[in-house]
Amino acid sequence: MELAFEKMHGLGNDFAVFEDWDARVELAPDQVARLCDRHTGIGADGLIFVRPSDAPGCRAFMHYLNSDGTLAQMCGNGVRCFAKYLVDHGFVDPARRQVDVETRAGTRRISFDVDAAGKLVRASVDMGRPVLDPEQVPTRCPADATTPEGQPYAGAAEIASPWGPFRFACVSMGNPHAVCFVDSWDNLPDELFAEPADKGLAGFDVARVGAFFEAHPSFPEKTNVEFVEARPEGLAMRVWERGCGETLACGTGACAVAVAAMLSGRAEGEADVMPPGGTLRIRWADDGHVVMTGPAASVYTGTVEVPQR
Repeated sequence: MELAFEKMHGLGNDFAVFEDWDARVELAPDQVARLCDRHTGIGADGLIFVRPSDAPGCRAFMHYLNSDGTLAQMCGNGVRCFAKYLVDHGFVDPARRQVDVETRAGTRRISFDVDAAGKLVRASVDMGRPVLDPEQVPTRCPADATTPEGQPYAGAAEIASPWGPFRFACVSMGNPHAVCFVDSWDNLPDELFAEPADKGLAGFDVARVGAFFEAHPSFPEKTNVEFVEARPEGLAMRVWERGCGETLACGTGACAVAVAAMLSGRAEGEADVMPPGGTLRIRWADDGHVVMTGPAASVYTGTVEVPQR
């Protein structure tokens, strides 16, 4: 089977987007992995399928698969690319400047800006309210803090590792996140850095530590793992994504980082979150909803033969 696709990205977090209005394309995990392979496939952090939606008022449903073939409830950078696909291909009137889409995490309202040609260049996504109840995140880490409204949550859960204990704030933005603020890199073992004499976020071994915590028993559905350094200009982060590995950006991860930072006093109201791929503006609004703003871009279009099993 040959499929047409569009390669897109949000801050370097990249996807292959397919139209599937008949919801007929079903791929096994190994087929997804081969399509996402950066040497022998398209090369992507995940696949997005544009499908019809039954949700009231929604233009389409985003069927999203991680690069290992697992389903994901939500993808923040992916949903901006999804909206761009709908606008750029005429499924949404650019003059509306707003569209509702359905995801496995629920309906997401997206407002957007377009260029002179009517192509979407930037989008703000209402990501909904963060989930903090440990059972719903889900995490087995116990609640050790409460929000100003009295909601218990795991704000600094200590989990042992071969390199010593790490502390995590556990937040769900439609998918689970474990956010680790590193206040002193010098306290971590030299073996976790490319250059032990120059310890910092850039040289930290996110792959080794992230993979360990992604599959830790504390997270029954696994988890995305963020390592964060609070700086005067914003929150610098690197992320190990569940079912994907390290990516240049993670939209839901940036939202989780901002929520954890605001709860812990590291940020207030709005924050710039800075993964390696660029900057996302995150606002935790008075109604409790988190709004993520960032770009979406198209790279190229093509066709691909679906790998045989």
